[in-house]
Order: sequence, then structure tokens, then C-alpha cells
Amino acid sequence: MVTIIGGGIAGTLLAGALGRAAPVTVYESQPSIGAGHFLALDDRAHTALTRLGVGLDRLHGASHPLAARSAADPTGVVRSDSRTERRLYLRAELMRALTEFASATAAELHYDTPVTELNSTEGTLFSGGKPIPADEVIIAADGIDSLARRHLEPGRSAEYAGQIVVYGITTRPIRPHTDPSVLHFDRRFDAEGRPVTTFGHFWNDELSVWFTRLTREPMAVQDTGSQPLDGWAEPILAAAPTLDLVETMLAATETVHVSNARTVPLADALPPQAPVILCGDADHAITPAAGVGARDAIEDAAALAEALLSGGSPATAMAERRARILAERGAAAQMFRKTT
Repeated sequence: MVTIIGGGIAGTLLAGALGRAAPVTVYESQPSIGAGHFLALDDRAHTALTRLGVGLDRLHGASHPLAARSAADPTGVVRSDSRTERRLYLRAELMRALTEFASATAAELHYDTPVTELNSTEGTLFSGGKPIPADEVIIAADGIDSLARRHLEPGRSAEYAGQIVVYGITTRPIRPHTDPSVLHFDRRFDAEGRPVTTFGHFWNDELSVWFTRLTREPMAVQDTGSQPLDGWAEPILAAAPTLDLVETMLAATETVHVSNARTVPLADALPPQAPVILCGDADHAITPAAGVGARDAIEDAAALAEALLSGGSPATAMAERRARILAERGAAAQMFRKTT
């Protein structure tokens, strides 16, 4: 029925949703379930997840309640947002839950099987020079450095968004003098009211996590990923908006996950067209500062699953998703201009 390139959040969720009705195959380049940083999902993401069949008990078991997001604006006024239900996930735990969901269906998950070549006209795939089976519909959920997007739209490549993101998970729960179960943001602003450095943290009785966004030149690809904290402590502390809190968090952290914040431009994308349809970050990655990348990927998977299971067009479904994403990004940009 469908072949999926990429076993991340969107690919695994889509595989489980489709696999409840028919066989589906996933090819993932990594040797096992993905890990990495942490993320927050809102009520829209959870609505899409449960609509596709992922049980709330499974999701709640893999996450932590997030009561609010709290941050100071450029004038120093602290604003708290608790209007929508959110939960915080370690990415490894979310992936484990989604993989269990998919594995209980007719989906076949092939790890350590990178798709290295693709003929987008004929819909054929190769791994290390060897052909691998592909169905008449191929969904490319292969991330921000998507092989499929390079073939379909070689001019639409990922762009650096100006910041490096460092994620940390402490080796033991830390209880700072801030409210628990709240995602706190401390920021330094430039003269025009734009955040130059952001330090965020979340804690409860079970875990504590933190991240920072540093405005600087991008790193070489080989320097991203999991690294010892030692090489990052000095630049993090030098840019820290609140030194005492940052020192406390860093003292209990051994390793960090480091990445370049990047986006994939969407406004001038070619219309989606079978047999290969882009999905999630492969199509429209956005900087982590927006806080909606995972939700966008989940809603992509939901739209594609509903189209495919009902006999509809996955290309039309993704065209509609793009229109909504562009509208929401435009509204968010307008709101940012009004509040800074």
C-alpha cells in the first residue's frame, strides 16, 4: 500500500495508523529507535495522536504534565500561558510509545536500512546500491536533510536560522526556586526586542531538563549530536541570562544534545505530487524556537493517514496542510511583531 522513508515521529506514527488496516513498510537509517532531546506537545498534537489510535494511557505514561509556559517579555513583564494542555516528552520515550503502537500493527519497521537513492519518477528506492521494495505511494518523512527533497526540489534546502540549540537532561532531579511543571524561559534581548539568548528549564519530582539557544555561527555537521557538557559549559555560562539557575542545572548534567536551528522554506515549494510525497521536517522544518515542529509532523501524519485510508489523494492532503501551516506561521509572525 505505502512505503515510508524515515522512522521518526511522523514516519512511525503514520506507519502505525496505516498498519492497522493494511501492510506498510518503513525504512529507517538509524540502527534502533531514535533518541535525542525533549519536546512539548499541545492539545492539538494529542488530538491527532489519539484520533489515529495512540492510547492516552500510553502517551501519559511516556510524558509529564506541563502546566504552563512562563517567560519575560522585552519590558521585563513575566507572562504565563496555560490556555492549552501540554505535556513534556523525552524524545526517546515518545518514540518508544509510537514504535510500540506501530509494532502492534501490520507495519514492518526496517532499521539500519538507509535509502541512499531514489527515482522519484518511477518510484523506485535503493539502499547501498541495492534495490529495495517500494509501493505505489512513497511518503518521505526522512527529516530536515531529506534525500527525497533533494531529488524533488534540489533548490529548496535547509537554511540556518541563526542559533545553536543545546539540550540537557540532568542526571538527577533538580529542584530550583521556580514553579514545578512549568516550562520557564529566561531571555536576553537585543536593542530591537529580539531574543539573542534563551535558557529554558522544566522540573518536577521525577526529572529536570533544560535547553539554551545561542546566537552564533552554525556548527559543522560532525560536531552536532550528543556531546560531553564540558565543551559547552563556558559559552552557555557566558551567555546565561540567570547565572545561578544555569550553574545549578549544568552542575548536574554530563552530556548534551547540540544542533543547528534550521528551517526548510515552504512558500515557494513545488506542489506535492505522487508517487513521492514529502512529510514533516522533510517538507517544512521550522526552528525549535517556534515550538510547533513536532506537532506539525504529527498533524501531517494524521492528514496523510486519513487521506490514504479513505481512498483520497495524499498530494491534496499535503497541499492543504501546507496552506494551513503557512497561514499559522503568518499569524504567529504578526503576533510577534505586535508584542515586541
